[in-house]
Amino acid sequence: MPVNESAFDPDIAAWLRRRAADPTAADTSVRGARIHSRAVNERSRALLADPPVPSAEYDTVLETATGPLPARVTEPPVRSDATVVFFHGGGWIAGDLRTHLQHMRRLAVEAGATVIGVDYRLAPEHPFPAAFDDCLAATLHVAGGRSGPLAVAGDSAGGQLAASVALACRDEGVELAGQLLVVPVTDVSGGYADPDVNARYPSRAERAEGYGLTMEGMRWFAELYRPPGRGDDWRVSPLRADDHTGAAPAVIHTAGFDPLRDEGDAYAVALRAAGVPVVHRQWATLNHGFFGLGGVSASADRAARQAATDLRALLTGVRTP
Repeated sequence: MPVNESAFDPDIAAWLRRRAADPTAADTSVRGARIHSRAVNERSRALLADPPVPSAEYDTVLETATGPLPARVTEPPVRSDATVVFFHGGGWIAGDLRTHLQHMRRLAVEAGATVIGVDYRLAPEHPFPAAFDDCLAATLHVAGGRSGPLAVAGDSAGGQLAASVALACRDEGVELAGQLLVVPVTDVSGGYADPDVNARYPSRAERAEGYGLTMEGMRWFAELYRPPGRGDDWRVSPLRADDHTGAAPAVIHTAGFDPLRDEGDAYAVALRAAGVPVVHRQWATLNHGFFGLGGVSASADRAARQAATDLRALLTGVRTP
């Protein structure tokens, strides 16, 4: 280990050992991955000492221009005209509105906004660009019915969807107050199997395994989502977009022990180079899944609270240090 490198959070390390021993981890099929995701997210949510309590939450259906989409609405304790459209992570194949209850509740309560979680279609049953199409349709639908500030947000694959939707909203002339991207996927070109692409992002080798998300897992996710060609399409690789100028102001949180760290950092650099206001925070001791581990690690809880605070700043126009 380099002298200046921070140590991996010991509480998260212990959590990952317990997670690996969970009976649901044995089934490595797509169905098994979905069951495991629900199980571990429910357990991590139950560990929260002071869980955020929204004023209300309910399921609904968004009647978008491309068809009905299931969604969950989470309301903040104090009435607000701000809205966040949220896209869950899970490698485009897993995750749902149950696995990300903690995430949506935190953003509603701590960012002070109505959060609308989108139950977008999953691969492999619905490969690329189904997830992107659903998330964009939901955002355009919400934008058409709301007058207050609107942001998009997501973690991991959901962060990729938020970033790509933000670019599409720019192109559609839909103004967003911001985009919150937590440990986002930003470059799927090469499907995480191309050595030349992987060499651009040292964290892919440095953090390939042992910290939750693995490079083997990312290759599997990309293969199942099946973006065309090399995966250069900006609808799945927002870093590969020809132009980032005019994208919504961004908050990007990355983690030191995440194979996706460097591509997330690179997206912050690309947005800044295009003149987009960016708040970028890298949490040196945390891993890819930190946003949902507030009950596991005090450091993860602080980082997740900061992400919500940063999102609140985008929605209110009040900058945070």
